[in-house]
Amino acid sequence: MDSNSKITFVDVLLGLKSLPNVDVYVTGSNSKMLSSDVATAFRDRGEEIHITPLTYDEFYAAYPKEKRFAWREFVAYGGMPLVLQKNSHEEKSKYLQDLFRLTYIKDVIERNHLRAATEILDELLNVIASAVGSLTNPTRLANTFRSVKGLKIKNETISTYLDCFIDAYILSKAFRYDIKGRSYIDTPIKYYFSDIGLRNARLNFRQQEENHIMENILYNELMARGFNVDVGVVEYNHIADGKKVRTKLEVDFVVNLADKRYYIQSALTVADEEKRQQEVNSLNRIDDSYSKIVVVGDNTLPWTDERGVQYINIEDFLLGKINEL
Repeated sequence: MDSNSKITFVDVLLGLKSLPNVDVYVTGSNSKMLSSDVATAFRDRGEEIHITPLTYDEFYAAYPKEKRFAWREFVAYGGMPLVLQKNSHEEKSKYLQDLFRLTYIKDVIERNHLRAATEILDELLNVIASAVGSLTNPTRLANTFRSVKGLKIKNETISTYLDCFIDAYILSKAFRYDIKGRSYIDTPIKYYFSDIGLRNARLNFRQQEENHIMENILYNELMARGFNVDVGVVEYNHIADGKKVRTKLEVDFVVNLADKRYYIQSALTVADEEKRQQEVNSLNRIDDSYSKIVVVGDNTLPWTDERGVQYINIEDFLLGKINEL
């Protein structure tokens, strides 16, 4: 090596990797080395291990209090491990808010040189957090900034900021998939928080819509299990007021892994028959034989309806009490 050449951190790691019987594991701040950096620096000489926040079964196993309170706390505070070591709401909320502000946001700003955009980044995160799991796109978000905040921001800029949040593992995005047409739909898409506790902390624990929170938790669980997760769309024709109408229905998640596929609906309750029919309407219009599952907030035993749709409580699902998934 040239005497004037600098030995980099990556050079040291690759040197250690060349030693026999040595495995090298590296952790670091989001701002210093993200997955894209690993791929560039190490090329085919290393592998990325993506560590997620605790899933519910991990949280449940480590939960130090009565287990019947575990779900309630997970919905509020999420799966960041240190949450389990905090006692009061004040301690847990401060930990999550500090983590968001001093680690995640600081990393995004420093890594991407966005100090001038701090206020916009904050507002964008608030908008996404308030409407987590809702269909949107950068153009809609730019329109929201214009109409509500009086700020003119290009949709390309919004898209760039969203990608920064995704690179920092704050957000994930799910694309829409036309189930009958077997093709992806470019826009709109859905954004989910990588940890629901961070989402709640972002809003100072003010907006606790359990249906949206449950959907976000379910999405994270499916991703943690290694599935590819999309938002499904089912189109069908029918007659309304004597006219032919084309209607789109949503399937919350189309879940794929190798040759396996599942259609999953997240529903806070199906206790009312009319509500149940609304939830399964899209599933019943899918004409293939893959499993269809409704994950419910109702405290009920697993059961299957006359059309083969399975129903399971959210905690049972997250704790792995369904054999095939």
